[in-house]
Amino acid sequence: MKVIAINGSPKKEGNTYHAIQLVAEELKNENIEVEIIHVGNQVIRGCLACNACMKNKDGKCIIDNDPVNEVIQKMKEADGILLGSPVHYAAVSGTMKSFLDRAFYAGSGLFRHKVGAAVVAVRRSGGVPTFNQLNNFINYAEMAMPSSNYWNVIHGGAPGEVLQDEEGKQIMRVLGKNMAWLMKTIENGKQAIPAPEREPKTYMSFIRK
Repeated sequence: MKVIAINGSPKKEGNTYHAIQLVAEELKNENIEVEIIHVGNQVIRGCLACNACMKNKDGKCIIDNDPVNEVIQKMKEADGILLGSPVHYAAVSGTMKSFLDRAFYAGSGLFRHKVGAAVVAVRRSGGVPTFNQLNNFINYAEMAMPSSNYWNVIHGGAPGEVLQDEEGKQIMRVLGKNMAWLMKTIENGKQAIPAPEREPKTYMSFIRK
């Protein structure tokens, strides 16, 4: 089994990376492979709202000069997806938001019933709003979400400081253990309990002429 972890921080080995690593250690203890993909330092533009991916239905964004389409395919093949972001103005980092908007829209349906989780590294405030933002993508994709024993937020300023947050480290460990358990439970139950069929998406506007 494999998890793709997305590092949305501009810093390759900043606190978001360390948060991901804490979860990854528990996954690896359960013989689950983890690949960390660093997107936070890439040049990734936002969604064009062209809807070409929905028309083409090929799991690809029409923008093809950045890593988004390659990462979508890696996420498609994985059993679990872990999203990690720092906090920028009480929100997901800009590059991470651009990546997620395009990956989850173009990849609509590809991540369904995979296990998805999110972690946030923050100096002081804004961790929970950012955590909620990341969870919106997981919920939209019909993924299964493991929990921890608190919100998945770890605190630190300089790179590596999160390793001094003992409660935060425990939160990441518990999340890793629960994520591994949920992935294995789903995998072992596939033969016994068929997954529900996917319903075509219903789109509706509340504006009436």
